[in-house]
Amino acid sequence: MTNTENVGRVVKVSGPLVVAENMAGAKMFDVVRVSDKRLIGEIIEVRGERASIQVYEETAGLGPGEPVYSTEMPLSVELGPGLIEAIYDGIQRPLDAIYNQVGARIARGVEVQSLPRDKKWNFQPTKNQGDEVVAGDVLGTVQETTLVVHSIMVPPGVNGKLTFIHNGEATVEETIAKVEKDGKTTEVQMMQKWPVRRGRPYQEKLSPNEPLVTGQRVIDMFFPVAKGGAASIPGPFGSGKTVTQHQLAKWADAEIIVYVGCGERGNEMTDVLNEFPELKDPKSGEPLMKRTVLIANTSDMPVAAREASIYTGITIAEYFRDMGYSVAMMADSTSRWAEALREMSGRLEEMPGEEGYPAYLGSRVAEFYERAGKVNCLGSDERIGALTAVGAVSPPGGDLSEPVSQNTLRIVKVFWGLDASLAYRRHFPAINWLQSYSLYTDIFDEYYRNNFGSEWTEYRNEAMKLLQEEAELEEIVRLVGVDALSEKERLTLETAKSIREDFLHQNSFHEVDTYASMQKQFKMIRLIMLFHHEARRATERGANLLDILNLPVRDQIARARYLAEDDIAKIDEYEAAVKEQIAGITGGDEDQQQYA
Repeated sequence: MTNTENVGRVVKVSGPLVVAENMAGAKMFDVVRVSDKRLIGEIIEVRGERASIQVYEETAGLGPGEPVYSTEMPLSVELGPGLIEAIYDGIQRPLDAIYNQVGARIARGVEVQSLPRDKKWNFQPTKNQGDEVVAGDVLGTVQETTLVVHSIMVPPGVNGKLTFIHNGEATVEETIAKVEKDGKTTEVQMMQKWPVRRGRPYQEKLSPNEPLVTGQRVIDMFFPVAKGGAASIPGPFGSGKTVTQHQLAKWADAEIIVYVGCGERGNEMTDVLNEFPELKDPKSGEPLMKRTVLIANTSDMPVAAREASIYTGITIAEYFRDMGYSVAMMADSTSRWAEALREMSGRLEEMPGEEGYPAYLGSRVAEFYERAGKVNCLGSDERIGALTAVGAVSPPGGDLSEPVSQNTLRIVKVFWGLDASLAYRRHFPAINWLQSYSLYTDIFDEYYRNNFGSEWTEYRNEAMKLLQEEAELEEIVRLVGVDALSEKERLTLETAKSIREDFLHQNSFHEVDTYASMQKQFKMIRLIMLFHHEARRATERGANLLDILNLPVRDQIARARYLAEDDIAKIDEYEAAVKEQIAGITGGDEDQQQYA
């Protein structure tokens, strides 16, 4: 942003929208600086020599006649060492640098570098002078944190012969390599800039075939999301969208986390900032912040910056995907972004679509989620990277028929529908198992067969069937009472209750129950289903259902969720206890068979 040529004058100010004239040569999405306060803005409409600018800072006090300075560059992010552990605002200004410069309140027009310019990083080359390189090739690495090795890649569009390669310490602006082709030399630095509205290139998009393990049983067992997939978490206020996204950010099987607070309340981002440095990565024992990038654009920040924060987050996530990492991006919440689009569209006096949202809302939402995916990255080493996008949606009153929810559901393949009634009953995650769905379950069948045999899919399908039957039986119970049910139906209710309370319910504040490995989940659901099958056979042979439900092993089934990961072999002992105690009631009939 070095160009300070005065190219225009403000003629109208309407909230975050500023109209300027004498803007000859202005292009869509160019970044400008408005007034001598140098407020950052982006051109969103051009008509002749008049441009409409959405300003990403407070515009109070601006008036006609103020100068507008052009940068002649699109809104871009700086990509390089220094991203991990950083906390940015919506336009990639580091909040700690702003605090050091102007204090606790973000001053208007403050300019700070996104990446530290004076810090030296130890660059270790992986290529040699004289090597032929293409775009995406890894020139060398930097140990950015204890958990992240940062690959320095040949920028897109650059290829040729390596005539110089650095070894040792350097800043992000110093030249670490020179690539020559047809007599032209391109200098490569550790930092590169990329326009946020343009997806980063890759060789090929691959079909996602592996689940992103989250450690949340209702997700991994019933509604899994793929590495490289897209998921939506719609729900009314207070139903647990942010809590669920925090859990995914903490425990999902992703190597890099990009968490975007897009217009949510400041206290929710404060929870993230306080918790993540304290939380330990389950694999390494290091703080989770060692592999996390946070973008904090809270509800008291300018509305227009919500759109920038979404694009900033997805571009940073794509950059780490290009290194071959599995990246998970959380956007909380896309409804706030859509509200910003609606406000700017209204101020531009565009023809409104449904409920006042712009007619292009669907295409904007699609452009965002389509940047997720599993890809064969640029470069000659065939790296595979994955970017999983999880967006929260906040429909007013939980009404899923509103435009943001509907446009999101047309695109994503996973729908985790949150239920306020479950949240009020303190059932978390409050994902409604009767409304939610995942279109990846059939795709993962081979993965489940290879790791758990055919039983995973069988148990999941039968458990879901029991939960659906429970919902139907509850209607009968409400009308005529539980005494009208047969013993088989009452057993169905009891097993479904066990699935809900002992399996689906998960305490995010319990040090053990907050995360469950796939192996533990499999053993837990197998234990519940074993009890169901053994109890059903016993009642068919005349055993009293009440006696079976009062067996001591039921307490062990309920406590299985609190078994530590290195102690889950005890679940096998609980299975043996199920067979033994039920056999004790039926007299140990020889014809009792284990469910296959």
